[in-house]
Amino acid sequence: MIKKIYLGGGCFWGMQELFRKLPGVIQTRVGYSGGNIENPTYENHEGYTEVLEIEYDTEKTSFTKMLDFFFQIHDPTTMDRQGNDQGLSYRSVIFYDNEEEKEEAEGFIDLVNKSGRWENNVVTKLELFKKFYLAEDYHQDYLQKYPDGYTCHFMRFGSYL
Repeated sequence: MIKKIYLGGGCFWGMQELFRKLPGVIQTRVGYSGGNIENPTYENHEGYTEVLEIEYDTEKTSFTKMLDFFFQIHDPTTMDRQGNDQGLSYRSVIFYDNEEEKEEAEGFIDLVNKSGRWENNVVTKLELFKKFYLAEDYHQDYLQKYPDGYTCHFMRFGSYL
């Protein structure tokens, strides 16, 4: 079965570049979610978070494996910040589709907190997914177009599983 997950963890470029390489990932797109205005843009996305839409094959990977990788490549303990990027746009957030995904995400956050890998507790928010707005073309596959472009994402730890 093909599913989608929406994750915010700082600048969407770096997350896209790392997630695209995972087994079972079919497609990635960057955009905005979690705000209240219609048709946000990079210049006007107040209240929105930069997110990565990940389409994946559940026969090759899982929601849990997506979360596991997410918590390996960004700092989930910094409020509204990743690297040099600061503000609500760069917060750590998991958008869930149903109660099962919410419970799975809560359990994973608990696992990350108990791991002792981070000095502070996880501040990642859980929000019900409502809508995804595709970012402008120049943001899509940015680090493929500009391999030396800015990113604050890298492997910080191995798997939590």
